[in-house]
Order: sequence, then C-alpha cells, then structure tokens
Amino acid sequence: MTHIEVLEEIYNSASKLALEQHTNGSNISVEVISNADIIISRSESNRAVLSVIVTLLTHKIIDPAQDIRYHYARMENGFSGRGIDTSYVTPFMKKVSFPAMKESGWKTNTLAIDLPYDLNYPGIINPKEIKSAFLNLIDQVQTQNADPKRVLLYIFTSLIKQRESMKVELAKPHSLSIADIILLLERHFSSDYKSLSGGSRLPTLAVYAAYQCMMNQLARYKGKILCPLENHNSADARSGRIGDIDINNADNTAFEGVEIKHEIVITKGLVGDAYEKFKIHNTDRYYLLTTANMNNADFDGINAEIKRISQIHGCQVIVNGVYSTLKYYLRLLDDTAEFIDNYVENMKADETIKFQHKTKWNEVVSNLH
Repeated sequence: MTHIEVLEEIYNSASKLALEQHTNGSNISVEVISNADIIISRSESNRAVLSVIVTLLTHKIIDPAQDIRYHYARMENGFSGRGIDTSYVTPFMKKVSFPAMKESGWKTNTLAIDLPYDLNYPGIINPKEIKSAFLNLIDQVQTQNADPKRVLLYIFTSLIKQRESMKVELAKPHSLSIADIILLLERHFSSDYKSLSGGSRLPTLAVYAAYQCMMNQLARYKGKILCPLENHNSADARSGRIGDIDINNADNTAFEGVEIKHEIVITKGLVGDAYEKFKIHNTDRYYLLTTANMNNADFDGINAEIKRISQIHGCQVIVNGVYSTLKYYLRLLDDTAEFIDNYVENMKADETIKFQHKTKWNEVVSNLH
C-alpha cells in the first residue's frame, strides 16, 4: 500500500467508529491512549507534533521493519519523514480538515534536529507534557510493540470527533447600523483569548472583508486585483507581498498595500519599516492601521517620516485606526450586510481562526442589544 492509501483506509475506518461513538474501537492500551490524548488535546497549538506522529505511524504501517525514530534519510538506516509528510500527510490532513501545518511538521526547528526521536531527544518541545507524550508514544510503537495501525486509528477517530464537536454555525446579523457593526468588531477583536493564537488575525480579516466589497463598488479599484490573503505567519519579504492586504494593478504590479497591527501603537520606526517593503514598487498608497489607542503616539515623528517617503518615493502613506477606517469604508458601501457575510466567510476559511474565536463572535452578536 502507498502512504495515501493507508491514510485513506484508516480515515474511513475511523469515520465509522466516530459515527458509532466508540470510545476505544481501536483496542490500544491505557498508556498509549494517555499519550495520544495529550497530543490530540493540543493538536491545534502543536500541529507540528501531530503531523510528525501521523507521518511516523503511517510509514511504520507500510514498512514494519523501519525504526521510525530515525526520521532522516541521511541517518544510518533512516528514512525521509519530512518528504513523506510534505508529499502525503500534510495535504491529506488539510483535505480532511484536521489540524495541519502549512508544509510539514519538520519545518519546526525543535523537531528538525538531526537526531533520533528516542527518549533522550534534546529538542525543546513545549509544553513538557507534549514532548513526553510524543517521545513515549514513538517508543511504545517502536520498542513495546504497540500496533501503529491501531494507534493511528485511535488518533483519527478522536480527531474526527474533535472536528465535529468544534463545528460552529456563525451568525450573520443583517440590518445593523454602522455603529453596531463597529461595536461588534471592537468586542470581537478585544476579547480575552488568553494564550490562544489567532486573535490578532481578526482585524485583518475584517479590513479584507471591506476591500472585498469595495473592489466592485468604487471607481478607484476598477481593473485592480485584490490578492488572496497570505498565511498569517508568512514574512512579507519572503512572500514578495508588501502588506497584510495587497491590491495590484492589472499587470500584477503593486498598487496599494495595507499593514494591520493589533494593539500595537504605530511609530516612526514602523512607518520606515513599511517603506522598506514597498520602496522598490510604484505603490500609490500604503495604509498602516492599528486597533491600539494612538492618543499618545509620536505624530510629529510619524508625519515627518511620511513626508520624507512622499518626497523620495511619491507614495501616500496613511496612518489610522482600524475602527475609524472601517467606519469610513462601511459608509461607502451599498449594503453593509455584504461586509458581515464576507467577514464571517473569511473566519470560516482562515486556518488561524480557532473554535474559541468563532464562538466568541456568536456570543458578541447575541449580546449586542
């Protein structure tokens, strides 16, 4: 069998077990379940660990003689875990809407050390309990004869249950005033998500939703291209983009860029950093927007830098608040309900947005009045 055939076969079996609400239809030990459960419970925040475990188990099923602790082909008797993950596992995980990396779990430095995944593996994997669960589970399969097929079946069954329990039908309130829409967004952006990542992505999704509306309604954007949103962690220099949101000319040259900061005050230095991103392009306008309070910002320094950029480049740099900008954009739209629909759909599609962000949206909508 190929790697993809193994993944699909296990997934199909797991789907049946999940539907039948089996608690442990895969028949594995309590010790193995304990380690697997830790990895599953942190699968959103530790996607790399999940990706590597699934890769190792899949390959062990195909090649039982392979010591899966030796995850690099250049190791003696090793194999290319990263290659299998990139080609088969991560694309499959994305297809079935499991927590997935952009490319591979081996892109994470702590998992890419050229040493075997034995109990003495030195990589710093946080929290410590997931490192322990990760290495113990590999050891249980490799040295204690835990069946990799049954372990993978258990993991997939649990992930399916988790995925289904986290599905949220997002509210799409219509006929709201602009003031109410801005209030909803403020409450959604500023909610306490504790240590959960992804909250800083919400303002970008909202501003992007406004642009999705404006592209078809404003003469300024006639013939222009709204570029798809990049991954939240993509570096602009590496991706070739000039901002979090890019609008290009018909020939795909940069026309307008938007960089969005969450709870970060815009400074003269940040304006200068933005210029470095677009200075080689014939950019017409560049926005630096923030959700932070700018009352005590150094506007003398900011305006001096904006003037300098205008004189040497010609681009109009605009520093403003996210909320005031959105309020202005919403006034330009024929129907603000389209903006709400776009924002909700952007949340659904963005891999950065977690279950908690979605349920919080429904909560702030229900508590609006």
